[in-house]
Amino acid sequence: MEYSFYDFLKLLGSLALFLYGMKIMSEGLQKFAGDRLRKILTAMTTNRVTGVLTGVLITALVQSSSATTVMVVSFVNAGLLTLSQSIGVIMGANIGTTVTAWIISALGFKVDIAAFALPLLAFGIPLLFSQKSTRKSVGEFIFGFSFLFMGLSYLKNNAPDLSQNPDMLAFVQNYTDLGFGSILLFVLIGTVLTMIVQASAATMAITLIMCANGWISFELGAALVLGENIGTTITANLAALTGNTQARRAALAHLAFNVFGVIWVLFLFVPFTEAVSWFVENVMGSTDPAVAVSFKLSAFHTAFNICNVLILIWFVKFIERTVCAIIPSKEQDEEYRLRYITGGMLSTSELSILQASKEIHLFAERTHRMFGMVRDLLHTEKDDDFTKLFSRIEKYENISDSMELEIANYLNQVSEGRLSSESKLQIRAMLREVTEIESIGDSCYNLARTINRKRQTNQDFTEKQYEHIHFMMKLTEEALAQMIVVIEHPVHQSNDVNKSFNIENEINNYRNQLKNQNILDVNNKEYDYQMGVYYMDIIAECEKLGDYVVNVVEASSDMKEKKAS
Repeated sequence: MEYSFYDFLKLLGSLALFLYGMKIMSEGLQKFAGDRLRKILTAMTTNRVTGVLTGVLITALVQSSSATTVMVVSFVNAGLLTLSQSIGVIMGANIGTTVTAWIISALGFKVDIAAFALPLLAFGIPLLFSQKSTRKSVGEFIFGFSFLFMGLSYLKNNAPDLSQNPDMLAFVQNYTDLGFGSILLFVLIGTVLTMIVQASAATMAITLIMCANGWISFELGAALVLGENIGTTITANLAALTGNTQARRAALAHLAFNVFGVIWVLFLFVPFTEAVSWFVENVMGSTDPAVAVSFKLSAFHTAFNICNVLILIWFVKFIERTVCAIIPSKEQDEEYRLRYITGGMLSTSELSILQASKEIHLFAERTHRMFGMVRDLLHTEKDDDFTKLFSRIEKYENISDSMELEIANYLNQVSEGRLSSESKLQIRAMLREVTEIESIGDSCYNLARTINRKRQTNQDFTEKQYEHIHFMMKLTEEALAQMIVVIEHPVHQSNDVNKSFNIENEINNYRNQLKNQNILDVNNKEYDYQMGVYYMDIIAECEKLGDYVVNVVEASSDMKEKKAS
């Protein structure tokens, strides 16, 4: 039998169909689940066991540990999960990904699912063209499921038959009788192959086919599986490259977890594989050799990940300390997450309100810091520094949106408990505070975008314009600093609140003065009309920001007055 280049292309095409099916199925499920996935991930925060169970559940649903770990890394980056919480979910993701192997073993080799794939598409096509997004997502899932098993069927049919090709068989055999060296080599092959393919499920399918056809032994297949567990971590590490320090640590924790697991299993490789073989042969009672070896590999994959979790779940803090030592914090890097609101409410609603008020104070400080970055951006000259600072402001804006949502959801949960009428009014005022603080974040981002647009014109403000902008920003900075003082103090001094209103009046008067002056300056050709637009956009946005600050102060003072009365 000659294995031509055309046959090789058919093999690659089969793999492509399998991977595309996996991707479409995963995306369809994620879209269908929507915010529910996010809520599940963020809810399981305090208990490492529930974190593991969450990882198992989500990965079993989306059929991709890579998708789960990338989601986890993004949530760590956004501050919705802590590093230790993310490690638990990642451990669970490793167990959840073994479900794919069982589906392929149970259905892919026993039942010809590919025969049902085309009729299944007939049910999926009306859903795919549905106007309703949930139905469309179900249609995508059906298409993905069909493509996945069609791809698996084509993989089996188009893989080279080594028994009919002695030269290729001899090439493989050169590396199968090196004793423990063969095991290590196949671990490396599994790692590299999964890193290239970017899907452990695909390499698992290839491994199952190779073992089912008798091209390699169960032991070498198990070695490939170990390699696949290391290779699958590359996706999360690639996703974390653009993330903050915590996100990179979460991705590294995934790699450390899997590498440690592979090391201890290699030390116990012979007894471990023999135990799995005995279990499948004596407990599951598989007689068909092709099915038996595929069940052995699936059982090995599951046993390896479950044992690894059972061992390492007690060392989450140690893993956390290790990755923190390997990737130290940068000076300007921050941990973007909720600090006081953790999973679930406290024993009483009143205590929960106290936690939420601390979080709101932290939220206000972050928007204050964001405004400081905008002031720095105005005078950042180098392109690289400007891009870096602008993207940091952009990230703060996303964090601001997330914090508003998380705090508001938490306060809504608290409001469902048994509360006094004063506490209910307090929660209403706090919700207003959160909304207005998020609007301050939006204003800061709008200022940064205006500065960015001005920069792209390659023109600059005049000295007089810069003086006015600096003074307006100084007033806005004072307003923000005073807002922090008002939020921080449990009982307001009346002069604190009055000071905020006085600063706001000063900002309004200055804006009106500059608005009139701008028309005269443009008419007198001191600067062109376009620069006048950018200039007044900055001034007007600062004034708008001042309004949001006053709204926060009003909400805070109303809340404290009601509490005092």
